[in-house]
Amino acid sequence: MGAKAQITSAEIVKEWQRSKAYTKEYLEAMPEAGYSLKPTPEMRTFAQQMLHLADANYGLGALAIGTKAPSAPGELEKSSDHSKANVIKIVMASYDFVISGAGKMTTAQLNEKIKLFDKFEMNRQTALEKVMEHQAHHRGQTTVYLRLAKVTPPQEQLF
Repeated sequence: MGAKAQITSAEIVKEWQRSKAYTKEYLEAMPEAGYSLKPTPEMRTFAQQMLHLADANYGLGALAIGTKAPSAPGELEKSSDHSKANVIKIVMASYDFVISGAGKMTTAQLNEKIKLFDKFEMNRQTALEKVMEHQAHHRGQTTVYLRLAKVTPPQEQLF
């Protein structure tokens, strides 16, 4: 496998803005009552799933960007206000956090080597890609929640 092509912070921001818009469609599609939907007892509710996504955007995003997260790991998912309006506000703010931080990164910063969780060595660009993968994974899981709530999921937005 050859060397990884360098992308710009502007390209990273564009992808995060697209993903933010797509996630917002999911959040808006779910009716208020569906925010407490829990497909099985051991699964998260829809609200918890989306707040978990936000927790990771902040936590993993902060590690990738090289800044401090505005909340402690898992704090958002454990919050008591799982209303639709509050979840949308929190999740959108988590995307804004990553978008703002990534947008300020230079090529040198994106190439800087870091060690996530004192275990995984990678550059900051790759770390941002891991955060992107995480949020896409959890948003994708909520497709099932929407279907169980008798809601048609938003059309996929790859571009």
